[in-house]
Order: sequence, then structure tokens, then C-alpha cells
Amino acid sequence: MFTGLIEATGRVEEIASTDRGRRVRIATPLAGDLTPGDSVAVSGVCLTVTRADAQGFEADVSPETLRVTTWLTADVGRIVNLERPLRADARLGGHFVLGHVDGVGRIARLLPDGDCHRLDVELPDALRAYVIPKGSVAVDGVSLTVNVVDGARVSIQLVPFTVSHTAFARARPGDLVNLETDVLGKYVVRLIEERARLTAPAVPVQRTPTP
Repeated sequence: MFTGLIEATGRVEEIASTDRGRRVRIATPLAGDLTPGDSVAVSGVCLTVTRADAQGFEADVSPETLRVTTWLTADVGRIVNLERPLRADARLGGHFVLGHVDGVGRIARLLPDGDCHRLDVELPDALRAYVIPKGSVAVDGVSLTVNVVDGARVSIQLVPFTVSHTAFARARPGDLVNLETDVLGKYVVRLIEERARLTAPAVPVQRTPTP
């Protein structure tokens, strides 16, 4: 469980193909506090540390994770957002983030807006029902508040601290981003769908008369 409050950024140093997907190495000072078996959210994707030293850590990326996240197109040199799991005695400053990415979006616009920036992200159609104005969404692991929902596009305000302390400092229109919608919203939508299915009137079976 994470909060979407980024602790540090890292740099992808190595990407190697394996029989089970890919193995990645990420350089970051945060690695000094990681040990094998630890979980860490890497741009919103929960990965398990397999090896760590003072300069960086390694993790395996499964085929399923490659299919549904930006790791499929990631290159060496990419800057990633990093967050360790939430401690039980810590304050929850963002929102509940599982590190289970729902889909990949695309940055449509990133424009200065006073001292802040306006970020517009295009959503996959499958995620539109889970995003609401003033609701929460994790974009590359960053807990953000949705300002406007316009069809398949959401508009978000980025404050200066968020831009300077995350990978958004290097973001550009056209970049792909990992998206995780609010888990509470997903449960609500699922409950409504199941209630509709269970209460739908049964359709009578039409039988062909026997001649």
C-alpha cells in the first residue's frame, strides 16, 4: 500500500530481457534503505526488490506488468518516481495507492498556469467510469486531484513542489503515463454492475413447438 507521495526519483540504468519478462536496475540514493524482498512503487508500478546496493536496486518486471504499463516501452535513462510502502504509523497524505496499474494514458497537454502547471491526460475508454471531478488518480505513481473531466480527457493542476520533486519536471506532451484510479471507486462501480446483473429480469426461453 502506497500514498502517491513521491519520496525520490531514480534513473533506469539497465533493462535486460529474461525468460520471465525483464530485469531492470534503477539508480537512486533511496536504494541504501532497500533490501531484497522489499516492495517499491516505480512510477506507480509495485515491484519487488531482488538486489540492492548503495547506488541502486534491481527488480523483475513480469510479462503481465509489461502488457499493462509503460514498462513495455521504457528505455535506459528514463527518470522514474519512487515510493516505499506506507508505514502503519504514518500519516496518509495522499490517497490509497495499490501500485496495481489500471492502464496507460497519454499526456495531451502540459502548460504553465501561473506558478503551477496544467496537465491534461487522455484516458483509455475502460477507465472513464472510475474518474470524477475532485476525485483522486495516481499518474505515474503521483497522487493527484482531478479538476475537470471532459470525455476521455482529465485536467489536473500540478503545484511547483510536485513538478520539481517528481519525473514531471521532464514530462512532455505525448509521453505515456501509468494510471491507477481510486480503488474505492472501482469497488462502487463493481457493486453497481453486480446489483444490476442480479436484479435484471430473466429473459424467457423461447421454445420451438414440436411438429
